[in-house]
Amino acid sequence: MILVIDVGNTNTVLGLYEEKTLLDYWRIKTNAGKTSDEYGMTIYQFFSYCKYNAKDVSSIVVSSVVPTIMYTLQHMVRKYFKQEALVVGPGIKTGINIRYDNPKEVGADRIVNAIAAYELYGGPLVIVDFGTATTFCAVSEIGEYIGGAIAPGIQISMDALFQRTAKLPRIELIKPATVICKNTINSMQSGIIFGFVGQVDYIVKRMKKELDNEKTNVIATGGLARLIASESETINIVNSLLTLEGLRIIYERNKVES
Repeated sequence: MILVIDVGNTNTVLGLYEEKTLLDYWRIKTNAGKTSDEYGMTIYQFFSYCKYNAKDVSSIVVSSVVPTIMYTLQHMVRKYFKQEALVVGPGIKTGINIRYDNPKEVGADRIVNAIAAYELYGGPLVIVDFGTATTFCAVSEIGEYIGGAIAPGIQISMDALFQRTAKLPRIELIKPATVICKNTINSMQSGIIFGFVGQVDYIVKRMKKELDNEKTNVIATGGLARLIASESETINIVNSLLTLEGLRIIYERNKVES
């Protein structure tokens, strides 16, 4: 089995594969203050509950946008799985040409998403990832990572609205029935959800125009992808586990080299 770990700023998602089949996945809070033992025992508890044997894990692949957590995770892999993790970064075979001014600036999650989306859906395409930040990534028809845009995420915007205003409450993110709302909570939900839908559709339309290809697919991923996609005019595919699939593909491409 292959264990893939996607470390985001807010959440860490783990996926367990048997060859190309995703057997299970789990989501935990990213916490740089946790020890390697705490991470190791958390994963062991998942395995135990779902009746998997950690000894059957032959490889582990890690993608992270939180550098401070990597030493802890790598130590955890050595102690609890008796191996070295394959970490997405310099020296790893990705199979994608990055046409960024400085390729090292591109977050590992964005590259992994691009690899998975192109492998699954072909190009050209635009990937919208609803994470701590909302990222927009453009991939060419021949699979080159061209670039993209980065905006504040939905949760960041919600938190800022609550923290920086005296009378607005913290709200649950539920889509209201109408845009014009008659109470404060629904009005906030309307502004956040429909506001982000408008942002996504505008940026995607501009990207599709610059890609100049009518066959451009738009793939949404991340925890809130389905909520925004349900109102979006431009998103035509939702794959909430796109990053996990990309990590599996990277494992296969580097396995050939070993």
